[in-house]
Amino acid sequence: MESSDVFKTIAAPAEGQVTEKRSKFLAFAFPVTTVDEIKELLDEYQKKYYDARHACYAYMLGHERLIFRANDNGEPSGTAGKPILGQINSNVLTDILIIVVRYFGGVKLGTSGLIQAYKAAAAEAIAAATIIEKTVDERLTISFDYVLMNSVMRIVKEEGPAIVAQTFDGDCMMTLSIRASLMPRLRQRLEKINGVRTLD
Repeated sequence: MESSDVFKTIAAPAEGQVTEKRSKFLAFAFPVTTVDEIKELLDEYQKKYYDARHACYAYMLGHERLIFRANDNGEPSGTAGKPILGQINSNVLTDILIIVVRYFGGVKLGTSGLIQAYKAAAAEAIAAATIIEKTVDERLTISFDYVLMNSVMRIVKEEGPAIVAQTFDGDCMMTLSIRASLMPRLRQRLEKINGVRTLD
């Protein structure tokens, strides 16, 4: 059973290439977290490869893998974006964008040929990437009097959340980030300290 607070993505951009009947398919995979980031990359690559026949893409965002899109960019419907997205899905990846740029080689590939080529190019880019697991983290902000600092810090040390932000004036405020499945225990332990308030 896969834990719902872990997801897979790629560590860094990666590239792949496939040649099919003189058509060249250049695939680029990027780790992304927002649609804005995706738009910027698409603009950049469409400008960079302005002389290519097509720049098709697919992306998947969010640990729940609910935000996704596939675009054929002028290729016959379902022959480019879908096979690229299919590779993202078969590797269960998210927070990823794959762009496949096609240079037409003069020979028509037909629907099944296109599907195979886009699928193979996307698979090459994924194969060249380092796949990493990330945890879905949650944040918790607490406020407390300075006298409680030692008690709070002891729990923070034992539970191991990341301290995202902290301020210590009059009232102390601390924002903690920890893997979703560990949050209930952290919250429960902090709330047991008399005088610690959780703000979220």
